[in-house]
Amino acid sequence: MQFSKIIIEDYILSFLREDIGFTGDITSSSLQGKQIKAYIEAKEDFILAGSPFFQKTFEILDENFKFIWKKREGDHIAKGDIIAYIEGNEKALLTGERTALNLLQHLSGIATNTRKYVEILRGTNIKILDTRKTTPGLRYFEKYATKVGGAYNHRMGLYDAVMIKDNHIKTYGSIETAVLKISKNIPITMLIEVEIENWQQLEEAIKVKKLINIIMLDNWSLQEIDRAITFIRKNLSHVKIEVSGGITLEILKELRNKDIDYISTSKLITEAKWVDIGMEVE
Repeated sequence: MQFSKIIIEDYILSFLREDIGFTGDITSSSLQGKQIKAYIEAKEDFILAGSPFFQKTFEILDENFKFIWKKREGDHIAKGDIIAYIEGNEKALLTGERTALNLLQHLSGIATNTRKYVEILRGTNIKILDTRKTTPGLRYFEKYATKVGGAYNHRMGLYDAVMIKDNHIKTYGSIETAVLKISKNIPITMLIEVEIENWQQLEEAIKVKKLINIIMLDNWSLQEIDRAITFIRKNLSHVKIEVSGGITLEILKELRNKDIDYISTSKLITEAKWVDIGMEVE
């Protein structure tokens, strides 16, 4: 997943503005601005994610910062590990500290949580996907973190793929109507995914099967998922199968041996906890 450098810098600048406000960092304003050194230390075990954004936060404040990274993105970090050494202007260092650490702690927490799900599916061909249930303003960063943890990104937003959900079906009137109308107004290369909640909808999807790329079985029981897989492989053989809804680590163990392509869950992000990382001035 590649993001524009300008977009990333704009986001981080907005985070800094939120903390600095109109007056600037009044606590650090009386410092002379000399060069100082600091280090980043892990206070617990986790998977590292967000180091490019951590570094960019300080570079926006002062382009002369120097970094020595001892760990890389995706590395397993142990409690007590030194992650990086930093050298730069004391005012800028203290001004950017909280914003930079917030990003690093939050994204590392997501990567750490995601890795638990990824490990359960290791050795299978099933891909674990994130969702659009993200923190407003942080979607690029949170989805980046799930990738560092080993997951794959579902659609980034409403603009890059079609997903016909229950309320769309009610509004359009039927799956068939929704698929036919939408397919006429999108690029030929854009995928169409349909969220299926019951057998009636699954049977209706056959009417427009040539236009559907992915079927999501949403909140189906494990037993019904088996029946649905057999039905889809027979009647919609070209369609990818995605399972979603109520995905836990235990349910993931039940799903890992099934003939499905994707499992999507918001829990990669929504159930992630921040990890403990500290910055100490030498």
